[in-house]
Amino acid sequence: MTAFALVTGVASPVLAPPALASPGVVQHVSGHAYAPPRVHGRAVYLWDATTGQDLLDKNAGKRMPVASLTKIMTAYIVLREANLDDEVKVKREDLEYAWNNDGTTADLEPGDTLPVGDLLYALMLPSGADAAHALARAYGPGVPGFVDKMNATARELGLNDTLYVNADGLPTSRGDGYSTARDQARLAEIALRNPVFTEITSTRHHATEDGRYDWYNTNHMLGLPGAIGVKTGSTNAAGFCLAFAADRGGRRLIGIILGENVASRRWDTAERLLDWASESWASESWASESDR
Repeated sequence: MTAFALVTGVASPVLAPPALASPGVVQHVSGHAYAPPRVHGRAVYLWDATTGQDLLDKNAGKRMPVASLTKIMTAYIVLREANLDDEVKVKREDLEYAWNNDGTTADLEPGDTLPVGDLLYALMLPSGADAAHALARAYGPGVPGFVDKMNATARELGLNDTLYVNADGLPTSRGDGYSTARDQARLAEIALRNPVFTEITSTRHHATEDGRYDWYNTNHMLGLPGAIGVKTGSTNAAGFCLAFAADRGGRRLIGIILGENVASRRWDTAERLLDWASESWASESWASESDR
């Protein structure tokens, strides 16, 4: 069984109420009145990006495939190097890449020319592997060159447990790339500093001006209080994955779920974690006021 730790930096006795305990040994090290909710998945991490505190850690440093969470890095690099009104011509090879590798697509049409801004929506909302391939091809230049940039940027950002093999997270004959829940949370926090990335990943629906394309976000977290994205993903090797974030009580919470084996359970787990952190802060605030 897998151990996970709840870490807030405040020493207290170990609490593990059976009704709420995660499978494995639960170490609850905090002064909070509330035990953490039950979590699933091979790795789960919740981080207070405002204070820098790790709130919950289940295998957060374990390397594993992250599926389409890979596209967070793809979007981050494109936003650094391109203008939103730059135009990229879609090629048949972009679609064939997605089809041949059983990837999700944005249903792009060969020969169409789209602005980078629209292609980023195609990348992040329906999780288009065709859009990822087109952007990587344009801004590598060439997909191998773009992947080199992804790995160089990972090192630059201190994501030392991350390796990319493509721009989309699909499995390859050379094996999957990998990352950790902790690295992905750090990357999400950095990417969310860009207001354009935040706007894109927080959008439920986007249509191009000419009406040719209409995309919906696969992230069911949108609509919850303070939710700001970030990305979904799934492959056979990675399981169902989720990067999520929300601004609650003046703090930014960022969470990662990797290796979940029930697709819909990601949403419930993420919502429970956000509510748990918020309730814990409210309890601490109430206790502080009572002590005055």
